[in-house]
Amino acid sequence: MQSGTTGTLYIVSAASGAGKTSLLRALMERDPRLCFSVSHTTRQPRPGERDGRDYHFVDEQGFRRLIDADAFLEHAHVFDRRYGTSWAAVDDDLAAGRDVLVEIDWQGARQIRERLPDCVSVFVLPPSRDVLESRLRGRGQDSDAVIAARMAEAVSEMSHCREYDYLVWNDDFAVALADLEAIIRARRLATDQQARAHAAALAQLTGGDAAG
Repeated sequence: MQSGTTGTLYIVSAASGAGKTSLLRALMERDPRLCFSVSHTTRQPRPGERDGRDYHFVDEQGFRRLIDADAFLEHAHVFDRRYGTSWAAVDDDLAAGRDVLVEIDWQGARQIRERLPDCVSVFVLPPSRDVLESRLRGRGQDSDAVIAARMAEAVSEMSHCREYDYLVWNDDFAVALADLEAIIRARRLATDQQARAHAAALAQLTGGDAAG
């Protein structure tokens, strides 16, 4: 990563069905300083998805070339498909002062924390397993066997939640959204962020020495 970046990278993870994507969409609508990192994937586009907006869709060979070129901040195998976060795109956004949201699983989160220790990580949880299963069944798209497999995967994913800086329960959508906003606001008010954003004013107020 470039030195002197001014934005913050936020890792957001959750089990499928926890409502993470809906929360992030609402968060971005309310906060113009946030931008979303568009991942690369080898899976096929779903109906309504568009290349470059939802994902960068590439084939297996193209993905491997990007790995060889060290183009990814993180990459992982999920449900027999590959996903990766572009190093250059994230770096450019952070250097421009934008806060970046990265929606990934725990495997990718670990990789990013190793490379970018200053990132902030958030895990979104459902209120209970029963509610999570109900949400998955409510989609009406999967068989009982698929639901069972997704529930097992969800439990495995949630078992890593203690590795994250913050936990947000998505029981009440409005409360969960407010919690995410509070995390981001608190980070922006941190001394290092404020000193960088208001360097001239701070120097004037403190006579050029803000050490104390």
